[in-house]
Amino acid sequence: MSQPLGTPRVVAVRTPSKHYDILIGRGLLADRAAWQGLPRSTHAVLVSNPTVFALHGEQALASLQALAPRSSHVLLPDGEAYKDWQHLNLVFDHLLREGCDRKAMLFALGGGVVGDMTGFAAACYMRGVPFVQLPTTLLAQVDSSVGGKTAINHPLGKNMIGAFQQPERVLCDLDTLATLPPREMRAGLAEVIKYAPIADAALLDWLEASLDALLAGDAEALAHAVQRSCEIKAEVVGDDEREGGQRAILNFGHTFGHAIEAGLGYGHWLHGEAVGCGMVIAATLSADLGLVPAAWADRIVRLVQRAGLPVQAPDLGAERWFELMSVDKKAEAGGIRYVLLQGLGHATLRAVPRAAVQAALNRHTVAPRPGAALPA
Repeated sequence: MSQPLGTPRVVAVRTPSKHYDILIGRGLLADRAAWQGLPRSTHAVLVSNPTVFALHGEQALASLQALAPRSSHVLLPDGEAYKDWQHLNLVFDHLLREGCDRKAMLFALGGGVVGDMTGFAAACYMRGVPFVQLPTTLLAQVDSSVGGKTAINHPLGKNMIGAFQQPERVLCDLDTLATLPPREMRAGLAEVIKYAPIADAALLDWLEASLDALLAGDAEALAHAVQRSCEIKAEVVGDDEREGGQRAILNFGHTFGHAIEAGLGYGHWLHGEAVGCGMVIAATLSADLGLVPAAWADRIVRLVQRAGLPVQAPDLGAERWFELMSVDKKAEAGGIRYVLLQGLGHATLRAVPRAAVQAALNRHTVAPRPGAALPA
Protein backbone atom coordinates (compact mmCIF):
# COMPACT_ATOMS: atom_id res chain seq x y z
CA MET A 1 0.00 0.00 0.00
CA SER A 2 1.40 3.40 -1.00
CA GLN A 3 1.71 6.07 1.64
CA PRO A 4 0.60 9.66 0.95
CA LEU A 5 3.61 11.64 -0.23
CA GLY A 6 3.62 15.40 0.21
CA THR A 7 0.78 17.83 -0.21
CA PRO A 8 -1.48 17.12 -3.19
CA ARG A 9 -1.56 19.63 -6.00
CA VAL A 10 -5.01 21.20 -6.29
CA VAL A 11 -6.71 22.48 -9.44
CA ALA A 12 -10.01 24.26 -8.91
CA VAL A 13 -12.85 23.77 -11.38
CA ARG A 14 -15.46 26.52 -11.27
CA THR A 15 -18.50 26.07 -13.51
CA PRO A 16 -21.97 27.65 -13.32
CA SER A 17 -23.45 24.40 -12.02
CA LYS A 18 -20.75 23.29 -9.55
CA HIS A 19 -17.43 24.18 -7.96
CA TYR A 20 -15.08 21.30 -7.14
CA ASP A 21 -11.41 20.45 -6.83
CA ILE A 22 -9.05 18.10 -8.64
CA LEU A 23 -6.47 16.64 -6.26
CA ILE A 24 -3.24 15.34 -7.82
CA GLY A 25 -0.70 13.38 -5.82
CA ARG A 26 0.61 10.02 -4.72
CA GLY A 27 -1.22 7.70 -2.36
CA LEU A 28 -4.51 9.61 -2.53
CA LEU A 29 -6.71 6.51 -2.53
CA ALA A 30 -5.32 5.71 0.94
CA ASP A 31 -5.13 9.31 2.18
CA ARG A 32 -8.24 9.97 4.30
CA ALA A 33 -7.57 13.71 4.11
CA ALA A 34 -8.18 13.58 0.35
CA TRP A 35 -11.70 12.26 0.99
CA GLN A 36 -12.65 14.82 3.63
CA GLY A 37 -15.36 17.35 2.85
CA LEU A 38 -17.34 15.11 0.53
CA PRO A 39 -21.09 14.98 1.18
CA ARG A 40 -22.27 12.31 3.59
CA SER A 41 -24.30 9.68 1.80
CA THR A 42 -26.61 6.81 2.69
CA HIS A 43 -24.84 4.36 0.40
CA ALA A 44 -21.43 4.64 -1.28
CA VAL A 45 -21.30 2.62 -4.51
CA LEU A 46 -17.97 1.92 -6.18
CA VAL A 47 -18.14 1.30 -9.93
CA SER A 48 -15.09 -0.28 -11.54
CA ASN A 49 -13.96 -3.11 -13.82
CA PRO A 50 -12.34 -6.41 -12.83
CA THR A 51 -8.83 -5.38 -13.88
CA VAL A 52 -8.75 -2.12 -11.94
CA PHE A 53 -10.71 -3.46 -8.99
CA ALA A 54 -8.18 -6.25 -8.48
CA LEU A 55 -5.42 -3.63 -8.26
CA HIS A 56 -7.04 -0.77 -6.36
CA GLY A 57 -10.56 -1.76 -5.33
CA GLU A 58 -9.81 -2.90 -1.80
CA GLN A 59 -8.10 0.38 -0.95
CA ALA A 60 -10.85 2.49 -2.49
CA LEU A 61 -13.56 0.57 -0.64
CA ALA A 62 -11.72 0.97 2.66
CA SER A 63 -11.62 4.74 2.18
CA LEU A 64 -15.18 5.27 1.04
CA GLN A 65 -16.64 3.15 3.85
CA ALA A 66 -16.03 6.13 6.12
CA LEU A 67 -18.37 8.24 4.00
CA ALA A 68 -21.54 6.18 4.34
CA PRO A 69 -23.15 3.61 6.63
CA ARG A 70 -23.45 1.24 3.67
CA SER A 71 -21.10 0.55 0.78
CA SER A 72 -21.03 -1.84 -2.16
CA HIS A 73 -19.45 -2.24 -5.55
CA VAL A 74 -20.42 -3.19 -9.10
CA LEU A 75 -18.04 -4.27 -11.84
CA LEU A 76 -18.42 -3.52 -15.55
CA PRO A 77 -16.67 -5.42 -18.35
CA ASP A 78 -13.35 -3.85 -19.31
CA GLY A 79 -13.24 -2.06 -22.64
CA GLU A 80 -14.73 0.56 -24.95
CA ALA A 81 -16.84 -2.11 -26.65
CA TYR A 82 -18.97 -2.35 -23.49
CA LYS A 83 -19.72 1.37 -23.18
CA ASP A 84 -23.36 0.98 -24.16
CA TRP A 85 -26.94 0.85 -22.84
CA GLN A 86 -26.83 -2.85 -22.09
CA HIS A 87 -23.87 -2.56 -19.75
CA LEU A 88 -24.94 0.78 -18.29
CA ASN A 89 -27.99 -1.09 -17.02
CA LEU A 90 -25.69 -3.20 -14.85
CA VAL A 91 -25.16 -0.08 -12.72
CA PHE A 92 -28.88 0.68 -12.53
CA ASP A 93 -29.64 -2.96 -11.69
CA HIS A 94 -27.21 -2.78 -8.77
CA LEU A 95 -28.54 0.55 -7.48
CA LEU A 96 -32.13 -0.68 -7.55
CA ARG A 97 -31.35 -4.05 -5.97
CA GLU A 98 -29.45 -2.29 -3.19
CA GLY A 99 -32.34 0.12 -2.60
CA CYS A 100 -30.18 3.20 -3.19
CA ASP A 101 -31.97 6.50 -2.65
CA ARG A 102 -31.27 10.11 -3.64
CA LYS A 103 -28.56 10.35 -0.98
CA ALA A 104 -26.51 7.55 -2.53
CA MET A 105 -23.17 8.55 -4.06
CA LEU A 106 -21.30 6.82 -6.88
CA PHE A 107 -17.50 6.52 -7.17
CA ALA A 108 -15.89 5.82 -10.56
CA LEU A 109 -12.67 3.83 -10.15
CA GLY A 110 -11.10 3.25 -13.54
CA GLY A 111 -10.39 4.84 -16.88
CA GLY A 112 -12.52 6.84 -19.25
CA VAL A 113 -15.09 4.12 -19.89
CA VAL A 114 -15.82 3.59 -16.20
CA GLY A 115 -15.84 7.34 -15.56
CA ASP A 116 -18.20 8.10 -18.42
CA MET A 117 -20.62 5.32 -17.54
CA THR A 118 -20.61 6.10 -13.82
CA GLY A 119 -21.19 9.78 -14.46
CA PHE A 120 -24.02 9.07 -16.89
CA ALA A 121 -25.59 6.67 -14.41
CA ALA A 122 -25.32 9.33 -11.69
CA ALA A 123 -26.98 11.88 -13.97
CA CYS A 124 -29.91 9.54 -14.70
CA TYR A 125 -30.54 7.65 -11.46
CA MET A 126 -33.45 9.32 -9.64
CA ARG A 127 -32.76 12.26 -12.00
CA GLY A 128 -29.38 12.90 -10.47
CA VAL A 129 -27.19 11.69 -7.61
CA PRO A 130 -23.65 12.86 -6.74
CA PHE A 131 -20.54 11.07 -7.91
CA VAL A 132 -16.76 11.24 -7.52
CA GLN A 133 -14.11 10.50 -10.13
CA LEU A 134 -11.20 8.23 -9.12
CA PRO A 135 -9.36 8.02 -12.47
CA THR A 136 -6.68 5.34 -12.77
CA THR A 137 -5.40 5.96 -16.31
CA LEU A 138 -3.41 8.89 -17.64
CA LEU A 139 -6.08 9.62 -20.22
CA ALA A 140 -8.79 9.80 -17.57
CA GLN A 141 -6.68 11.90 -15.20
CA VAL A 142 -5.84 14.55 -17.79
CA ASP A 143 -9.10 14.63 -19.69
CA SER A 144 -12.20 12.49 -19.33
CA SER A 145 -12.61 12.75 -15.53
CA VAL A 146 -12.69 16.56 -15.66
CA GLY A 147 -15.51 18.74 -16.92
CA GLY A 148 -18.66 16.68 -16.42
CA LYS A 149 -19.15 15.22 -19.91
CA THR A 150 -20.57 11.71 -19.55
CA ALA A 151 -21.85 9.42 -22.29
CA ILE A 152 -22.17 6.01 -23.85
CA ASN A 153 -21.50 4.98 -27.44
CA HIS A 154 -23.89 4.10 -30.23
CA PRO A 155 -22.93 1.99 -33.25
CA LEU A 156 -23.45 5.07 -35.43
CA GLY A 157 -21.53 7.54 -33.27
CA LYS A 158 -19.25 7.81 -30.26
CA ASN A 159 -20.44 9.63 -27.11
CA MET A 160 -23.63 10.80 -28.79
CA ILE A 161 -25.91 9.76 -25.88
CA GLY A 162 -25.06 11.32 -22.55
CA ALA A 163 -25.45 14.15 -20.06
CA PHE A 164 -23.47 16.87 -18.34
CA GLN A 165 -22.90 15.83 -14.73
CA GLN A 166 -20.09 17.50 -12.79
CA PRO A 167 -18.40 15.36 -10.12
CA GLU A 168 -18.08 16.32 -6.47
CA ARG A 169 -14.31 15.83 -6.67
CA VAL A 170 -11.60 14.25 -8.80
CA LEU A 171 -8.82 12.31 -7.06
CA CYS A 172 -5.87 11.68 -9.38
CA ASP A 173 -3.71 9.17 -7.54
CA LEU A 174 -0.48 9.08 -9.54
CA ASP A 175 0.46 5.72 -8.01
CA THR A 176 -2.26 4.05 -10.06
CA LEU A 177 -0.40 5.00 -13.24
CA ALA A 178 2.41 2.62 -12.28
CA THR A 179 0.07 -0.30 -13.02
CA LEU A 180 -0.77 0.87 -16.55
CA PRO A 181 0.40 -1.22 -19.50
CA PRO A 182 2.75 0.76 -21.79
CA ARG A 183 0.11 0.92 -24.54
CA GLU A 184 -2.37 2.59 -22.16
CA MET A 185 0.28 5.08 -21.03
CA ARG A 186 1.05 6.03 -24.63
CA ALA A 187 -2.65 6.43 -25.37
CA GLY A 188 -3.00 8.79 -22.41
CA LEU A 189 -0.16 10.94 -23.70
CA ALA A 190 -2.29 11.79 -26.73
CA GLU A 191 -4.66 13.80 -24.54
CA VAL A 192 -1.72 15.54 -22.85
CA ILE A 193 -0.20 16.45 -26.21
CA LYS A 194 -3.58 17.81 -27.32
CA TYR A 195 -3.48 20.71 -24.87
CA ALA A 196 -0.23 22.18 -26.20
CA PRO A 197 -1.17 23.17 -29.76
CA ILE A 198 -4.63 24.42 -28.78
CA ALA A 199 -3.85 26.34 -25.59
CA ASP A 200 -0.20 26.49 -24.46
CA ALA A 201 2.73 26.74 -26.87
CA ALA A 202 5.19 26.52 -23.95
CA LEU A 203 3.74 23.13 -23.06
CA LEU A 204 4.74 21.86 -26.49
CA ASP A 205 8.36 22.83 -25.78
CA TRP A 206 8.17 21.07 -22.41
CA LEU A 207 6.64 17.93 -23.90
CA GLU A 208 9.34 17.69 -26.56
CA ALA A 209 11.97 17.91 -23.81
CA SER A 210 10.18 15.68 -21.28
CA LEU A 211 8.58 12.97 -23.41
CA ASP A 212 11.17 10.33 -22.55
CA ALA A 213 10.66 10.97 -18.83
CA LEU A 214 6.89 10.68 -19.25
CA LEU A 215 7.20 7.41 -21.15
CA ALA A 216 9.47 6.11 -18.38
CA GLY A 217 6.84 6.96 -15.74
CA ASP A 218 8.83 9.70 -14.00
CA ALA A 219 6.63 10.84 -11.09
CA GLU A 220 7.50 14.55 -11.25
CA ALA A 221 7.02 14.71 -15.00
CA LEU A 222 3.66 12.95 -14.75
CA ALA A 223 2.53 15.23 -11.92
CA HIS A 224 3.32 18.31 -14.01
CA ALA A 225 1.63 16.86 -17.10
CA VAL A 226 -1.54 16.01 -15.18
CA GLN A 227 -1.63 19.36 -13.38
CA ARG A 228 -1.07 21.51 -16.47
CA SER A 229 -3.59 19.50 -18.49
CA CYS A 230 -6.21 19.85 -15.76
CA GLU A 231 -5.51 23.59 -15.41
CA ILE A 232 -6.12 24.14 -19.11
CA LYS A 233 -9.26 22.04 -19.18
CA ALA A 234 -10.62 23.66 -16.00
CA GLU A 235 -10.19 27.11 -17.50
CA VAL A 236 -11.94 26.18 -20.73
CA VAL A 237 -14.76 24.30 -18.98
CA GLY A 238 -15.26 27.18 -16.54
CA ASP A 239 -15.91 29.52 -19.46
CA ASP A 240 -18.06 27.10 -21.48
CA GLU A 241 -19.49 24.29 -19.35
CA ARG A 242 -21.88 22.84 -21.92
CA GLU A 243 -19.77 23.14 -25.07
CA GLY A 244 -21.67 26.03 -26.58
CA GLY A 245 -18.53 27.47 -28.13
CA GLN A 246 -14.95 27.57 -26.87
CA ARG A 247 -15.02 24.17 -25.15
CA ALA A 248 -15.14 22.51 -28.56
CA ILE A 249 -11.41 23.23 -29.00
CA LEU A 250 -10.77 20.42 -26.49
CA ASN A 251 -11.87 18.06 -29.26
CA PHE A 252 -8.80 18.75 -31.38
CA GLY A 253 -8.21 15.54 -33.34
CA HIS A 254 -11.39 13.95 -32.03
CA THR A 255 -13.59 14.30 -35.12
CA PHE A 256 -11.13 12.17 -37.08
CA GLY A 257 -10.35 10.00 -34.05
CA HIS A 258 -13.96 9.18 -33.29
CA ALA A 259 -14.47 8.22 -36.94
CA ILE A 260 -11.55 5.80 -36.69
CA GLU A 261 -12.98 4.23 -33.52
CA ALA A 262 -16.48 3.84 -34.94
CA GLY A 263 -15.26 2.81 -38.38
CA LEU A 264 -13.04 0.00 -37.06
CA GLY A 265 -15.44 -1.01 -34.30
CA TYR A 266 -14.98 0.18 -30.72
CA GLY A 267 -12.05 -1.45 -29.00
CA HIS A 268 -9.77 -2.13 -31.98
CA TRP A 269 -7.83 1.09 -31.38
CA LEU A 270 -7.62 2.73 -27.98
CA HIS A 271 -9.25 6.15 -27.77
CA GLY A 272 -5.89 7.88 -27.32
CA GLU A 273 -4.43 6.09 -30.33
CA ALA A 274 -7.29 7.30 -32.49
CA VAL A 275 -7.03 10.84 -31.11
CA GLY A 276 -3.27 10.91 -31.68
CA CYS A 277 -3.76 9.99 -35.32
CA GLY A 278 -6.66 12.45 -35.55
CA MET A 279 -4.44 15.27 -34.28
CA VAL A 280 -1.91 14.50 -37.00
CA ILE A 281 -4.62 14.79 -39.67
CA ALA A 282 -6.02 17.97 -38.11
CA ALA A 283 -2.57 19.58 -37.84
CA THR A 284 -1.83 18.70 -41.47
CA LEU A 285 -5.17 20.15 -42.54
CA SER A 286 -4.44 23.33 -40.57
CA ALA A 287 -1.14 23.74 -42.39
CA ASP A 288 -2.68 22.95 -45.77
CA LEU A 289 -5.19 25.76 -45.19
CA GLY A 290 -2.40 28.20 -44.29
CA LEU A 291 -3.55 28.58 -40.69
CA VAL A 292 -0.16 27.52 -39.30
CA PRO A 293 3.28 27.00 -40.83
CA ALA A 294 3.98 23.49 -42.04
CA ALA A 295 6.90 23.31 -39.58
CA TRP A 296 4.47 23.64 -36.65
CA ALA A 297 2.32 20.81 -37.97
CA ASP A 298 5.46 18.72 -38.43
CA ARG A 299 6.36 19.23 -34.75
CA ILE A 300 3.03 17.76 -33.70
CA VAL A 301 3.40 14.82 -36.08
CA ARG A 302 6.90 14.07 -34.74
CA LEU A 303 5.77 14.32 -31.12
CA VAL A 304 2.81 11.99 -31.68
CA GLN A 305 5.12 9.55 -33.45
CA ARG A 306 7.72 9.73 -30.66
CA ALA A 307 4.98 8.92 -28.16
CA GLY A 308 4.47 5.63 -29.95
CA LEU A 309 1.09 6.61 -31.38
CA PRO A 310 -0.09 6.00 -34.96
CA VAL A 311 0.28 8.76 -37.54
CA GLN A 312 -1.39 6.81 -40.35
CA ALA A 313 -5.14 6.18 -40.27
CA PRO A 314 -6.90 3.06 -41.59
CA ASP A 315 -8.47 3.39 -45.02
CA LEU A 316 -12.17 3.59 -44.22
CA GLY A 317 -13.08 4.79 -47.70
CA ALA A 318 -13.95 8.41 -48.53
CA GLU A 319 -17.71 8.10 -48.16
CA ARG A 320 -17.41 6.22 -44.87
CA TRP A 321 -15.05 8.84 -43.42
CA PHE A 322 -17.47 11.68 -44.10
CA GLU A 323 -20.50 9.65 -43.05
CA LEU A 324 -18.91 8.98 -39.66
CA MET A 325 -17.64 12.52 -39.19
CA SER A 326 -21.08 13.95 -39.94
CA VAL A 327 -22.35 12.14 -36.80
CA ASP A 328 -20.39 14.42 -34.49
CA LYS A 329 -21.38 16.77 -31.70
CA LYS A 330 -19.69 19.67 -33.52
CA ALA A 331 -21.71 19.13 -36.72
CA GLU A 332 -24.34 21.76 -37.44
CA ALA A 333 -27.13 21.69 -40.02
CA GLY A 334 -25.56 18.63 -41.60
CA GLY A 335 -22.17 20.32 -42.03
CA ILE A 336 -18.96 19.09 -40.42
CA ARG A 337 -16.93 21.55 -38.37
CA TYR A 338 -13.32 20.79 -37.50
CA VAL A 339 -11.12 21.95 -34.65
CA LEU A 340 -8.07 23.44 -36.37
CA LEU A 341 -4.98 25.29 -35.24
CA GLN A 342 -4.86 29.03 -35.78
CA GLY A 343 -1.38 29.81 -34.58
CA LEU A 344 0.55 27.67 -32.11
CA GLY A 345 -1.34 27.57 -28.81
CA HIS A 346 -4.62 28.69 -30.37
CA ALA A 347 -7.47 26.80 -32.00
CA THR A 348 -10.56 27.57 -34.02
CA LEU A 349 -13.70 25.71 -35.08
CA ARG A 350 -14.68 25.97 -38.71
CA ALA A 351 -16.17 24.28 -41.74
CA VAL A 352 -13.68 23.18 -44.39
CA PRO A 353 -14.13 22.30 -48.06
CA ARG A 354 -14.43 18.56 -48.47
CA ALA A 355 -11.60 18.45 -51.01
CA ALA A 356 -9.15 19.93 -48.48
CA VAL A 357 -10.17 17.39 -45.84
CA GLN A 358 -9.84 14.56 -48.32
CA ALA A 359 -6.34 15.74 -49.29
CA ALA A 360 -5.24 15.67 -45.62
CA LEU A 361 -6.78 12.21 -45.19
CA ASN A 362 -4.99 10.95 -48.28
CA ARG A 363 -1.64 11.97 -46.80
CA HIS A 364 -2.26 10.07 -43.56
CA THR A 365 -4.17 6.99 -44.67
CA VAL A 366 -2.90 3.49 -45.23
CA ALA A 367 -4.85 0.58 -46.61
CA PRO A 368 -4.16 -2.57 -44.62
CA ARG A 369 -7.03 -4.76 -43.55
CA PRO A 370 -9.61 -2.45 -41.89
CA GLY A 371 -10.30 -3.46 -38.32
CA ALA A 372 -6.73 -4.51 -37.58
CA ALA A 373 -5.69 -3.60 -34.06
CA LEU A 374 -2.42 -1.93 -33.16
CA PRO A 375 0.14 -4.23 -31.60
CA ALA A 376 0.14 -4.11 -27.81
